[in-house]
Amino acid sequence: MTPKLKVRIDGEFVTASPGQSVLQVARAAGKHIPALCYMEGLTAVGSCRLCMVEVQGVARLLPACTTPVQDGMAVTTTSPQIAAYRKIVLELLFCERNHICAVCVSSGHCELQALAQEHGVTHVRYPYNYPRLPVDTSHPRYVLDHNRCVLCSRCVRACGEIEGAHVWDIAARGIQSGW
Repeated sequence: MTPKLKVRIDGEFVTASPGQSVLQVARAAGKHIPALCYMEGLTAVGSCRLCMVEVQGVARLLPACTTPVQDGMAVTTTSPQIAAYRKIVLELLFCERNHICAVCVSSGHCELQALAQEHGVTHVRYPYNYPRLPVDTSHPRYVLDHNRCVLCSRCVRACGEIEGAHVWDIAARGIQSGW
């Protein structure tokens, strides 16, 4: 039998299994931690930085999706510091690429816009960059608009880890990143 770990999340004691991440344990306990790059079944990479949490005894915020739980760990998922940090991350995502999209607003199926609403992001304090990136219409079944990408790498990881094709990747860093 696998030994259970005792973890405190937002003051509530929960049990966890070795190898689970803070995000997995928190979600299993009904705690909401936002994330754009995390997807169940894919390797966690911590690229979006929205899942940052406070861990008692650690001086910096840690990504919940890549931080393994430890016995006796005390985690805080919401605080003024975390809320401010998440708001900044969302604003930076909005200013880096063009996310003013009529389709998402109309359909109501945009994770980025839903997170912005949840965190009170009504405007962006930073200058917009909006590099002109190519729109790939070469495939008959989908269109890949690099101008809307948040570089979460879910598509890259799904293609490699689930499909086994390994045909996509992300090149360069920051605003220069692309396919």
